[in-house]
Amino acid sequence: MIRSMWAAASGMQAQTMNIDVIANNLANVTTTGFKRSRAEFQDLLYETMQPPGGSTSESTEAPTGIQLGHGVRPVAVAKNFTEGELQLTKNELDLAIEGNGFFQVTLPNGTTAYTRAGAFKLDREGRIVTPDGFMLDPEISIPTDAISVSIGMDGTVSALQAGDSAPRELGTIQLARFTNSAGLQAIGKNLFLPTDASGTAIVGTAGENSFGYINQGFLEMSNVSVVDEMVNMITAQRAYETNSKVVTASDDMLQVANNLKR
Repeated sequence: MIRSMWAAASGMQAQTMNIDVIANNLANVTTTGFKRSRAEFQDLLYETMQPPGGSTSESTEAPTGIQLGHGVRPVAVAKNFTEGELQLTKNELDLAIEGNGFFQVTLPNGTTAYTRAGAFKLDREGRIVTPDGFMLDPEISIPTDAISVSIGMDGTVSALQAGDSAPRELGTIQLARFTNSAGLQAIGKNLFLPTDASGTAIVGTAGENSFGYINQGFLEMSNVSVVDEMVNMITAQRAYETNSKVVTASDDMLQVANNLKR
C-alpha cells in the first residue's frame, strides 16, 4: 500500500509537468516560429519478487513473473520541429523558411543563435536585425535610399536605389541545419543554441543540399494545434485525478489496517 501511494504520487508529479508543457504550448499558439514541446515519460525500476521464467518444478517454468513497479518519471521535454503554417504579410523583411533550416543571428556576446522566426527589422544603421536588435548573420545592410528590397528564394538580397534602373545585390542570407534539431537548447526570444546532442551547425544556401527555400513577405506561424493541446490537457487532468484517487484509496486501506485492533 505504501508502494502504491508513492507510485501514484509520482504519477501526479509527472502530470503536473505535462500540464506545464501544455500550458506553454497554448501560451505560444500565436508566437512566430514557435515549436511545440512534448513531455515524455518512462516507468521506474521494478521490484522483482519472482523472475519471469523461474522454475516452478523440476520440469516446468513460470510463463510470467511478479514484478512491481515504482511509478513514473519524466525523461525529456522534446521540441517538435514540424513546419508551421505560412502567413502572408507582404512585409519586405518578413521571411519564412519553407522546409529545413534556421536563420542565423549574432547575440551581443558574439555567440551565433538560430531561429525560425523571420520577423526582421532594420536598425538605425540599416542592418537587418531581429525584433530584439540581434544582427542577421551574415550581416546585411540596406542603403538608406533604397526604394524597395527583394529577397530571392535562395536568400539573395537586392535593393533598388533611387536613380537606379536595376536592383543591386547586397548579399546572401545563409541558412543552418542540424543533424538532431530536437537537441537544440531553447533560450527564449525564439532563439536556439547548439548542444552536443544537436551537433554542430551545417551552413549552406537556401534551396540546396536539403535546405528549404526562403519566402519573402511571409511568416511561419506556431505549429501548436489548439485542439490537440486541449485534448492532451484533458487527458493529463484525468490522469492526475485518477492518481490522486489511488493515493486516497491506499490511505483508506492503511486506515482499515490501523483500526484492526479496535
